[in-house]
Amino acid sequence: MSCASGVLASACVTEKPLPPPPAAPARFEHAAPPANAAWPSQDWYRGFGNQELDTLVDFAASHNTDLAQAGERVAQADARARQAGAAILPSVSGEASGTYLAGHSAQGSGHELDWLAMLSASYEVDFWGKNRATAHAALLEAGASRAERATIELTILGGVADEYFHVLALRERAAIARLNRDAAQKTLAAVEARFGAGLASPTDAALQRAALDRAEIAIAGLDSEEMQSRAALALLLGRNPEDFEVLGTTLESLDEPAVSAGLPSELLTRRPDVAAAEANLRAASADLTAARAALFPSLALTAAAGVQDPALPATIVTIGGAGPSLSLAANLTQPIFDHGRLRARRDEVAARERELLAAYRAAILAALVDVENALGALQHLDAARVFQQESLAESERAFEGARLRYQHGAGDLLTLLEAQRVLYEARDQFIQYRLARLTALVALCKALGGGWQASEAPMPAHRSPGESHAAS
Repeated sequence: MSCASGVLASACVTEKPLPPPPAAPARFEHAAPPANAAWPSQDWYRGFGNQELDTLVDFAASHNTDLAQAGERVAQADARARQAGAAILPSVSGEASGTYLAGHSAQGSGHELDWLAMLSASYEVDFWGKNRATAHAALLEAGASRAERATIELTILGGVADEYFHVLALRERAAIARLNRDAAQKTLAAVEARFGAGLASPTDAALQRAALDRAEIAIAGLDSEEMQSRAALALLLGRNPEDFEVLGTTLESLDEPAVSAGLPSELLTRRPDVAAAEANLRAASADLTAARAALFPSLALTAAAGVQDPALPATIVTIGGAGPSLSLAANLTQPIFDHGRLRARRDEVAARERELLAAYRAAILAALVDVENALGALQHLDAARVFQQESLAESERAFEGARLRYQHGAGDLLTLLEAQRVLYEARDQFIQYRLARLTALVALCKALGGGWQASEAPMPAHRSPGESHAAS
């Protein structure tokens, strides 16, 4: 804010500079070399190569109820910013009135019609930058609202991808559970045949029937989970669950997008939640400027001009007849004694600024932790890939060998049951491993901001005349 000079300059209320963010590390601990960095794009979900997923995510972007609410909050913030900005400029209003007066006494009677048509303007001289700081805070809050909507959108769209993958994984696991049930039925037929020939005991038949029952219970549980996950996906899409269907059945058709992290310092411009925290902090600083300015005198100027009859209505001198009229006024107000209300308001806003400073630093740390967790999860999943594949292959060979030996009378039932259980667990675990990889990739895309950049949540392009980070 540019202050006049002299005494006014010495009392100029300014906004202090934004504290520096916590120092970012040179690189992420679990990241690939910088040369391979590939930040996610805005349509990061298309990297999975699944048309149904693309359609669902696009639908959620336009129909999700939480996103609709966030959009209306942005509209409210914009309206508040326009309201606050209006206080910087003069206000103009029009007035028209007519009054008919009549009276009678012993001295006689009389009547008259007084009327006026006036335009009036008022303006508060913003010496201390209070109105400008308030308007600037409102603009920053509007930018924060946009960034918060982007955060919600990123969370929602990531949730759609996660739930879709979960539905497909549950269907694939249920299909494996049905294969396990079919194998248990075949084994039961073999056990009953051996029992009929006197080569197996009733205990063997009971054990295999129990294994078949467990397979049926597992199928029912997975089907129930799939139904609940499909309903959760419908909710994210803003659709009724009753008529909602997912066509996909397995995870095999999905690709793994190539996503990696760049420098941690770049992350601060790619996370909408960090941008929102920064905007809220800057808005709180502007609010503090306004709260301090409220302690100083305020000067309001008013002017009115028009036509009225009588031309000059006054207590002492009245000019009758219709004619032009002009009034000018200046009002200087200085708070003197208000039981500390204004200072308490200043202290409240200062505490709010300190709170938001801590929230800003927390948002930065949380962003770094999210990325490290996602990168670390993918790194550990990469290390486990070979063991997952070998476990599945060895389990299939062990079960097939145990089944053949039992059918030819060279093996015992307990060995066959154990091989069957191990194979089912290996297949089920491998599906969960693939699901974990896909959800870790989604988590990484979200942690890296999902292609969002700071320019997409516009902040004021210039400082308002009443704002300065330098001492006046």
